[in-house]
Amino acid sequence: MLSHNPEDDSKLYVGDTETTDEELAALLTEMKHVHLPLLEDYGFIDWDEGNHEVTKGPKFDDIRPLLEMMARHRDELPEDWI
Repeated sequence: MLSHNPEDDSKLYVGDTETTDEELAALLTEMKHVHLPLLEDYGFIDWDEGNHEVTKGPKFDDIRPLLEMMARHRDELPEDWI
């Protein structure tokens, strides 16, 4: 999760889950209209919608410990959290 570098590929990384075309379309819509704008507003990411690029924002390090903890304990968390 934290070590994934989106510059390494041109596809959306959704983890190791099976995803239908409908689920993927819904996820992309939700990311574009809800999650990415909010994460950018909080400064956790920089989103260049025109070039389809997301990079770490100026406040990314504020949430890094939480993301690392979630990655370490992913087997203990509810499936819909990760």
